[in-house]
Amino acid sequence: MANTASAQKRIRQTAKRTARNQARKSRMRTFVKKVETAIAVGNKEAAAAALTEAQPEMQRAATKGVVHINTIARKLSRLSARVKALSAPAG
Repeated sequence: MANTASAQKRIRQTAKRTARNQARKSRMRTFVKKVETAIAVGNKEAAAAALTEAQPEMQRAATKGVVHINTIARKLSRLSARVKALSAPAG
């Protein structure tokens, strides 16, 4: 256990920061999962809409330092390529 006041404060700060980062990462994963689900179903319009919603959330996670910028760039690139590869709905 921390002995000094500054060390105790650091523990509190780390706990707050960890909770915040976990929430951001979880939120990002939820948005990505929505895109993945739409792709699995084969609904291009829903997948494109979900990707449009997921993109700023993923970028925000990168900006805040929760995940690396290049990781998000790679994931967005792959997701958008998969959405683009879906055949347009017949209708």
